[in-house]
Amino acid sequence: MRGLLPFFRGLLTVSNRQAKRKAGIVGSRCGLCGTQSGNKPQPRFGLLFDIDGVLVRGRMLIPAAKAAFEKLVDSQGQFVVPVVFVTNAGNCLRQTKADQLSHILGVPITQDQVIMSHSPLRMFKKFHEKCVLVSGQGPVLEIAKNLGFKNVISIDMVRESYPLLDMVDHNRRPKLPSSPIVNLPKVEAVVLFGEPIRWETNLQLIIDVLLTHGNLNSPHQPHALPHLPLLACNMDLMWMAEANSPRFGHGTFLVCLENIFKKITGTDLKYEALMGKPSELTYHFAEYLIRSQAMQRQWKLPITSLYAIGDNLMTDIYGANLYNRFLEERVARKNPKAVAKVAAATGSSAAMPGGEEEIDSMWENELALPSATSCKSVLVCTGVYNPNAEVPSDASRCIKETVFHGHRDFRFDPALVEPDHIVQDVEEAVELIFQQEKFVPQ
Repeated sequence: MRGLLPFFRGLLTVSNRQAKRKAGIVGSRCGLCGTQSGNKPQPRFGLLFDIDGVLVRGRMLIPAAKAAFEKLVDSQGQFVVPVVFVTNAGNCLRQTKADQLSHILGVPITQDQVIMSHSPLRMFKKFHEKCVLVSGQGPVLEIAKNLGFKNVISIDMVRESYPLLDMVDHNRRPKLPSSPIVNLPKVEAVVLFGEPIRWETNLQLIIDVLLTHGNLNSPHQPHALPHLPLLACNMDLMWMAEANSPRFGHGTFLVCLENIFKKITGTDLKYEALMGKPSELTYHFAEYLIRSQAMQRQWKLPITSLYAIGDNLMTDIYGANLYNRFLEERVARKNPKAVAKVAAATGSSAAMPGGEEEIDSMWENELALPSATSCKSVLVCTGVYNPNAEVPSDASRCIKETVFHGHRDFRFDPALVEPDHIVQDVEEAVELIFQQEKFVPQ
């Protein structure tokens, strides 16, 4: 885990060079470039935006988002505060998502302002040389290689090489008995980027890989444990698109996979790591990018406050509050090992990338020394959470969840799903934060 800071600096350098080549998107209009005028107010806070249910619903822009971002950029198109988009989506590259946001919001966004659920996988270098099976949709092979994986195979590649394994859809069954086309290496790990298109195919083949320890020519060995390493991104049970009610997310797919595995083997499916919100690691990356933006703008004041704006109690609010708990304990103890207590709050070590020794080494480098001392959660009512009523004034008494929609490996803590603020939409969120920070952009 050492060496994270040079890695992220390299990301910023490469993406900045790429961004400068995109005329009309970055350059002199970009909110991350140029020097800061001494006459303009310097922010001491940064904003973390969820996307689905906050800025858009499916492909539709939420009207309040346009108004919100008009408040966040000046007349030159520069951001007046550091901004990062933290999404659990994992079906595209960071640059693709940045281009989409630039087009939808009408403001220049670079990939340095975007964190996908799979972004932390760059850190897991011990898997980059292994043969990994990837599941999801979109350009999964390109995404995996962009993250550093060298030897990648997809579900479709497995299905083509072993046509007798996918038998649920009668129309896709092979017409004649066929022998496996054995031209794939043995799978050594499984990476789940997001919800796939054909769940029955993906569930069947992932279970096959896990129960054969990557050797699909052999029968299932349900009691041969431990199974292959499994890394999963995006734990959202549901997400908000154009429909009136939330849609299944990757978290629902994980529920299916976990229960099938346990029903067959009698044991729990184990994760090497879980990434994306509400994982504390994702928020730590976001805080690093916020600091990096402030440095590029030559803002001298440290960024001490973060505000996470989201629509999902179990991911956006839980994650922001979990990271705030870590920041508070770090301030109180002045001890980087406070992260161990945060990991304990999730109820599982799977939320963090590795054991205690690996966690300790991660927090010894500069990336693990945030300038922020708080991360406040702001819940909007335009997505998954929608009370269908007047927004209550007292956030402490209005959120009472009786069903835990978070991931199995994250312990339910009522305090972690209580937002600091509830507002109607993202425009109200930005206005509230400016008021809280007494910030008046010029």
